[in-house]
Amino acid sequence: MKVDDINKICVIGAGNMGHQIALCAALAGYQVVCTDISQEMLNKAEDFARNYLPERVAKGKLTQEQADRAILKLRFTQNLEDAAGDADFVIEAAIEKIEIKRKLFADLDRITPPHAILATNSSFIVSSKVASATQRPAKVCNMHFFNPALVMKLVEVVQGPHTSLETAQITMDLCTKLDKNGVWLKKEIYGFLVNRILAAISYEALFLADVGIASPEEIDFAVTNALGHPMGPFRLLDFTGIDLTYHISLEHYQETCDPKDKPSPLIVEKFAKGEWGRKTKQGFYTYE
Repeated sequence: MKVDDINKICVIGAGNMGHQIALCAALAGYQVVCTDISQEMLNKAEDFARNYLPERVAKGKLTQEQADRAILKLRFTQNLEDAAGDADFVIEAAIEKIEIKRKLFADLDRITPPHAILATNSSFIVSSKVASATQRPAKVCNMHFFNPALVMKLVEVVQGPHTSLETAQITMDLCTKLDKNGVWLKKEIYGFLVNRILAAISYEALFLADVGIASPEEIDFAVTNALGHPMGPFRLLDFTGIDLTYHISLEHYQETCDPKDKPSPLIVEKFAKGEWGRKTKQGFYTYE
């Protein structure tokens, strides 16, 4: 199999990452089906696509022909078998819970054609955790996009010990087809490249706020003004989703049983209140 053999892409999950990855693939000319268990999420995803494309045309970023072609190539459904039954490449962008991902990959292994590559967009979970739920571990890898996927160019492709060289190469080639810049990790490591660095910054920022050294706003102000970051760690947590951070931290703690891996008290508090950042209009900051 080569990248040119990929015609249909299935994206699992219509959330913030999933629907943007799906639209990226449709804009690149692929037939794309985005699936989710929630019809409400699918409706929001379809509304986003139908609003986003005309906006890009109005700004001169796309031609009307490109927008029309992309919307015709993009479909949304709750039916997993319909979405993945004839897919050549699957990108899973579901919630960061290992048991859900393993169930999904077992189902995908049963539903998809034998040649299909199964990739996970997980931010932290290495693909070996889900590959063993399939009969095709050589065709399983990480393909990690960054938020917002329509804007961010970098994609981390992680080749686990089970992943074949062919699978990793095709996934890298697909990045290029999607107008992304792939970086190829030859070994698995928790958090990959970028998120390991971001996690170290976030961990220290949360510690400083948890013990009362400074407020989240003061820490963000210091980081943006002294280090030149485009946004501070707390603004970034709001942007990526405090619920996502909570689930990732809890998943990691349950695996390591190391107290330092527990979710920060501030993250637990925000999660319990439903203040998950931009998606709920309230996090460390308030959004209109």
